[in-house]
Amino acid sequence: MQNRNSAHPDPSQASKDAGHITMRRATTADAVTVRELTRAAYAKWVPILGREPRPMTADYDAALRDHLIDMLHVGGERLALIEMAPTADHLLIVNVAVVPAQQGKGHGRALMAHAEEVARSLNLREMRLYTNALFAENLRLYSRLGYRVDREEEHPQFGVTVYMSKRLDTAGNEHSSNRKSS
Repeated sequence: MQNRNSAHPDPSQASKDAGHITMRRATTADAVTVRELTRAAYAKWVPILGREPRPMTADYDAALRDHLIDMLHVGGERLALIEMAPTADHLLIVNVAVVPAQQGKGHGRALMAHAEEVARSLNLREMRLYTNALFAENLRLYSRLGYRVDREEEHPQFGVTVYMSKRLDTAGNEHSSNRKSS
């Protein structure tokens, strides 16, 4: 698959003066950092699932070649990341990871808003994601952000996966999608 590091404007240009928040597109040189940040962020779910969640075991060398991964920095410190996979008709959120000490401080919401900007820059009008049904706080966040459940699928090894989506309109206002995706 083609390297997608240049699929939309460079997120390193996006910054906010308050707190020196910046976004930077991860490169293949960031694979170790992406893996370590993700493993730290998802560690809290291991006791709930009885296993490591899939993002903890993902191949981030391949993900960095095939997906868009943007890292959120505050004051130069890497605090969070979002992994996105553009398709022909939607942007799939593959992974949202925030270091444990920074969870609950709005970084996940900021990353999701950033992903919507990325989708619009790619002329995509739908966001999709999936999460484990046991990740209740994630489900609440996505619901508050306007995502609606499309379907749930049970897998014998991974449990119940909840598939969610959100439609974006051209003016930057969102509305949820209640249609079932295939």
